[in-house]
Amino acid sequence: MSQTLNIEQLHQARLSRDARFDGLFFVAVKTTGIYCRPICPAPAAKEKNVDYYEHAWQAQAEGYRPCYRCRPDASPGSAAWRGTHSSVTRAMGMIDDGVLDEQSMPELAERLGISDRYLRKLFQEHIGLSPQHYAQLKRCDFAKQLLQNSQLSITDIALASGFGSVRQFNDIFKKYAGQTPSALRKKTHKANAENLIELPLYYRPPYNWKQLHSFLSKRYLAGLEWLSENSYGRSFSWRSQEHLSYGKFTAQHLPDKNGFLLKLEIDRLEDLRAVIANIKRLLDLDANSLLIEQQLHKAAPKLQLCEGLRLPGTWDSFEAGIRAILGQQISVAAAKQHMENLIQHYGEYRDGQLYFPQARALAQQDFEIFKMPGARKQCLQNFARYYQDQLPWQLNAEEWSNIKGIGPWTINYAALRGASQPDILLDGDLGVKKALDKYGIDIDSELAGPWRSYLTLQLWEQLS
Repeated sequence: MSQTLNIEQLHQARLSRDARFDGLFFVAVKTTGIYCRPICPAPAAKEKNVDYYEHAWQAQAEGYRPCYRCRPDASPGSAAWRGTHSSVTRAMGMIDDGVLDEQSMPELAERLGISDRYLRKLFQEHIGLSPQHYAQLKRCDFAKQLLQNSQLSITDIALASGFGSVRQFNDIFKKYAGQTPSALRKKTHKANAENLIELPLYYRPPYNWKQLHSFLSKRYLAGLEWLSENSYGRSFSWRSQEHLSYGKFTAQHLPDKNGFLLKLEIDRLEDLRAVIANIKRLLDLDANSLLIEQQLHKAAPKLQLCEGLRLPGTWDSFEAGIRAILGQQISVAAAKQHMENLIQHYGEYRDGQLYFPQARALAQQDFEIFKMPGARKQCLQNFARYYQDQLPWQLNAEEWSNIKGIGPWTINYAALRGASQPDILLDGDLGVKKALDKYGIDIDSELAGPWRSYLTLQLWEQLS
């Protein structure tokens, strides 16, 4: 049962099919053995025949199979803060992103700073499953989405979902879904290019696309990113432990469906799950705006909140760091011009597409194209040298602070946009200071936690 909603709230949300609760709980029907999202269009079952679960994997572990109509595997995710143990929560997030597809259990445990044995113990205590069992359920969830929404072959889906072989995929998926992948495979006549993947990505409303679009329109980088009235897209590279993948995507906003239609191309399918997880983070699809704004209202009762604000992500912490360094003490428009000059001069071209420059390329530059203090150019070079042997999406605040020219504002800005950390108050930001001065708002920033990043957005919005 959900820890955040009582039985009556669950009952009412299920009967009303309220999209604001999508992904916050799941409905399992005892008579059919199926579990659904609360927005499922199927006729509502009688209350006596219903069980409620906070997470889809809990229903799956109890023997329920996912509904083929509402597709619970595609529902908005649950925010990480809802976990009961920080190590378990972090591990689940990493497994969701496919980390066990590349790394072993001991390597995952080492990243968490605990032993392999202790991690297994924590999983059994807190979720009642082993990490491997949880990982298999998440692989099946992702495979089911690809089976129903893409043109990929069964073999390619097995690879993209993290299975070791097609035979393993068939065996495990049949236990998960009650039928083989080929039996579930949706017959379609779409004329998609062979390497184009289309998937729906859902959020729980409200989602303020207008504000996000406005924010991105002032900062998007021509050639690297593209923006229309109802879509955002960009090229990207994804660095895993052993290789680099390249691709591009466009996410078309579909407000009537509370989601986006993602169209994506990637040259290495084994990175597909991690890339899609990063796109969801970039668009902040898993946020619970109603809960966040309730907390912000308590912290800043005089602040007129803008509904549905989402964190405007960048692709990774490396790119966010470069944006932050080039944006120090200048206007947004000037920072955008610097960034476009950077990618035009140092960006990587592949098959006619422009990609953000790699750290190793920037580490060799003197940045004479920029009219800025020499110390800032040196900071750029030192930052790129630091990242030559790092995974670009990792952000270590302590190590960053040892790079001359990088201070708290730069680190916090990159954490907010490059890592989508939800509890960053940019109180040293000029725009935040202006908003506080202009409106004279009495804010309890401690009470705003763990959502101070959203408070920062709300203060920026006051100026716009």
